[in-house]
Amino acid sequence: MKKSPKNTLLHLGLLLLFFCVSCTGASNQENGSITLSEDDVIEDQFLTETFQSKLTPDTVLAILKMRNGEYVEDNLTVRNTSERIRKASLGQYPAAVILSCLDSRVPVEDVFHSGIGDLFVARVAGNISNEDILGSMEYGCKVAKAKLIVVLGHEHCGAIKSAVEGVELGNITALLAKIKPAIESLKDFEGERSSKNPAYLEAVTKQNVRATVANIRSNSPILKEMEANGELKIVGAEYHMETGKVEFLQ
Repeated sequence: MKKSPKNTLLHLGLLLLFFCVSCTGASNQENGSITLSEDDVIEDQFLTETFQSKLTPDTVLAILKMRNGEYVEDNLTVRNTSERIRKASLGQYPAAVILSCLDSRVPVEDVFHSGIGDLFVARVAGNISNEDILGSMEYGCKVAKAKLIVVLGHEHCGAIKSAVEGVELGNITALLAKIKPAIESLKDFEGERSSKNPAYLEAVTKQNVRATVANIRSNSPILKEMEANGELKIVGAEYHMETGKVEFLQ
């Protein structure tokens, strides 16, 4: 369906109102101290229930892409954390759920230039889905009304490498087993199918993200129905460690 100019302007207005952060304010350094303009402090305004209800999945996706661009360009602002903590205590209306790997090198809120109250973040090695993750997502989207789910894999993932190598260790064995379907689906991969081949690990990483997206739709009728009704979008992405860029997968 073609969007009307009115709706397009509304989406752009929402985008600018909630997420636009000006970095044009001057910072002065004198006698070892730094003075920040108010424009250099990230907005502490949170989504209200009314405001959140006007966001669409496509608008939220555009917001995350824009803010990742700010992160990549190191165009970041200071967070007034103490004030945000106080305001967030009154309620939360995040715009998106991010399912990320456990990896400490993927700072999700920073990657999307966000702060307290902006995002729901679930972390598990290999960014796989299980009953607990799905239940958390259903809460975040069906109950708390988030409009977007991003399954965020990343380069140089230890869980992917371990799954390819067939590592078995305690409860890690069962976790890695959830990555095996992505590996098995790449039997026709041209090239060395081993952890020594970066191209193969990259292919498995992307395939594992796509598999998790498919599993979410298959194992959560609630989320699948929300997506079918246009209330939600479920997408996959990969975080590139060398650049900080988030690549959204088709």
